[in-house]
Amino acid sequence: MKIIGFSLFMLNVPLVTPFKTALRTVTDVQDIVLRVETDTGQTGYGEAPPTAVITGDTHGSIIEALRAYIMPLLIGKDITDLEDITQSIQRCMVHNSSAKAAAEIAIYDLYAQNKNQPLYQVLGGGTPQLCTDLTISVDTVDKMVADSLHAIDQGYETLKIKVGKGGPEDIERIKAIHAVAKGRARLRLDANQGWSAAETIQILETLEGTGVELEFIEQPVKADDIDGLATIKRHVSTPVMADESAFNAAQVRALLARDAVDIINIKLMKTGGISGALQIIDIAAAHEVPCMIGCMLESSISVAAAAHLAVARAETITLIDLDGPSLCAFDPVTGGAHFDGPKITLSDAPGLGIRAVKNLTAI
Repeated sequence: MKIIGFSLFMLNVPLVTPFKTALRTVTDVQDIVLRVETDTGQTGYGEAPPTAVITGDTHGSIIEALRAYIMPLLIGKDITDLEDITQSIQRCMVHNSSAKAAAEIAIYDLYAQNKNQPLYQVLGGGTPQLCTDLTISVDTVDKMVADSLHAIDQGYETLKIKVGKGGPEDIERIKAIHAVAKGRARLRLDANQGWSAAETIQILETLEGTGVELEFIEQPVKADDIDGLATIKRHVSTPVMADESAFNAAQVRALLARDAVDIINIKLMKTGGISGALQIIDIAAAHEVPCMIGCMLESSISVAAAAHLAVARAETITLIDLDGPSLCAFDPVTGGAHFDGPKITLSDAPGLGIRAVKNLTAI
């Protein structure tokens, strides 16, 4: 099976409700979709969202990276040469992690198709079912409480609460949600770099002192504030997770060498795809540090790839945050993984199992 061509598309899917964090507000999934063609007639799909405030990637940069730098190197390569292909993707340019992830997802999709196995089996096997949390966007207290209650009624047993807009207001938001969710759903906090170390310690000590139980606090400080993460970890009981501080294997090694965090958040759009994620998983496993698998605002194309990885490496990936498709008004993918509220069921079809994708506009 050799790569003979590729096509790029814009995917547009509205969100059920605006997605709001300390960094941005988004109303639609507008992602770049890559389709890779082979001489056997099989196609592989990848996807990349523009997250300029996190990865630095924009629509324009993703398109240019794929069209001018990444994909021309892959034409003519045999899909069985997986290591050579992934190295070509990673070495052709620095940064541009989302574009690289889209390319790798499509390649791994084809690699598993060539073996006539679902991707999770190729990556190590496992039980093809997961349960994800649901993100509650930062908003007024009443709106966040209402959204939390709605999520619980839909069957979600874990909520990830977006905060980071301000200490006193954030404490009020968390206490109010905890009051209605206690005994019904676990709570996770994601401050998206919105707090200082001192503010984080003060907020968490206040919450812990009033009996608010949290599964973890995710990336409370700026991505480069490793001292801050380490300080927070020493002063609070709530586990500390690195997200924007943990793009690649080198950063994860540095975090763990400093004993700066308790958990690593893996996202394919940060790691540049599956090969980089596997490196981080191996490092975390060696240190006996658990990982969460997360996503940006992505459809079920790339989130399915992350889910396959999570199933195959479930001994290390113990936390699931793959709610991107659940935030969408509809699923544009025919075939592939099935997203039903908190439940994710992987396809047993070869690769990702994607048969078609609608709402695409050719680029």
